[in-house]
Amino acid sequence: MSIRAVTRELLVRCVDTWAPGNLHAPHGAAFLYASARGIDHDAAEAALRAFGEFGDRLRGRLTLLFVAPGTEALAGRLAAVQREIGTPAEMAVHVVPGGNVGAVLKAAGAASGPLLAMVDDSIAKSFKAAVVLLTAPAGTWAKQRAELHAAGLGLTAGVELVDGESEMLVGFGTRSDKSLESFKSELWALDEYAGVRYRDPRDPEGHLMDISLEPNPGALRRELLARLGDGGLTVTELKRFALTDTVYRAADAQKLIIALLHSGAVRRSPEGGRLGGDVVISLAPAANG
Repeated sequence: MSIRAVTRELLVRCVDTWAPGNLHAPHGAAFLYASARGIDHDAAEAALRAFGEFGDRLRGRLTLLFVAPGTEALAGRLAAVQREIGTPAEMAVHVVPGGNVGAVLKAAGAASGPLLAMVDDSIAKSFKAAVVLLTAPAGTWAKQRAELHAAGLGLTAGVELVDGESEMLVGFGTRSDKSLESFKSELWALDEYAGVRYRDPRDPEGHLMDISLEPNPGALRRELLARLGDGGLTVTELKRFALTDTVYRAADAQKLIIALLHSGAVRRSPEGGRLGGDVVISLAPAANG
């Protein structure tokens, strides 16, 4: 499988987790897939089919917008899918050539309700959204993350997909803790794709990881120990760091903290009792030395 296949599967899973909580919005909800480099037609079709699964749950308007240069072939393909799956009247699908995303959203009346967007790095700065799935060149996460934050999406995650010599960054931005946690869960729940592995953009050693429900904790170990080099942090703070600053989940941090305590790499205060969120973890003297 290719990097595109992994990205497409992530998009479908984002639709599946986003749609149930947003299709009842009083002003309607919208999905935007926009790219200045051209849309992946397979991903566009997969998104349309995924939303089609929720057709019987619609209580308001749902607008699907596909915005990119050279959309003629895509328009025909999505029209055929609509005829096949029988999209309800409440679901409007628009394929728009060009790249003025803000104007398209306004014209479609889709600028005021919940918005899920799949965009590339050339488009991300041009509009506001509640949830963004972003693709960009590998090695650019610091820049993409800053721009997501500037757009008001303070909770982010980034992962690099690597397949031989091919690599690409996938970023995620949201304002919701629940949305970020769901994305992280889906990220690691993907079926393993032959040849495609993950890399944490913040891992200084750049180790590659297989896609697995139980990811290799090596990169997280390095990042937590580096974070503790600035001083002790509570278990809650370390779990939060893992969720918002690494490719890992909060639960992965909890497991790793226990392993680090057992190995003697870190110590805890207080020394006894339950490992609650207010327990302070710090580097052991040997680790400091």
